[in-house]
Amino acid sequence: MAKESMKARERKRAKTVALYAERRKELKEAGDYEGLQKLPRNASPVRLHNRCKLTGRPKGYMRTFGISRVMFREMANQGLIPGVKKASW
Repeated sequence: MAKESMKARERKRAKTVALYAERRKELKEAGDYEGLQKLPRNASPVRLHNRCKLTGRPKGYMRTFGISRVMFREMANQGLIPGVKKASW
């Protein structure tokens, strides 16, 4: 389980990116790179990092489901993810 501070930091970054998205787009279209540099660093979407929605685990993230591979396996085995079942042949 990730520290709460790390999860909170990622949520804060996501809010900042959403807040400045329109302004960044306008500055980029205008070619005003000095204006872009004056925006907060966390306003850049590149600084976001995908984390598991349940545990906050930063590695082994599955974009399709928004959770880590560990949680995916547990939930799939319990039948909590619709349309997913263990392969057998």
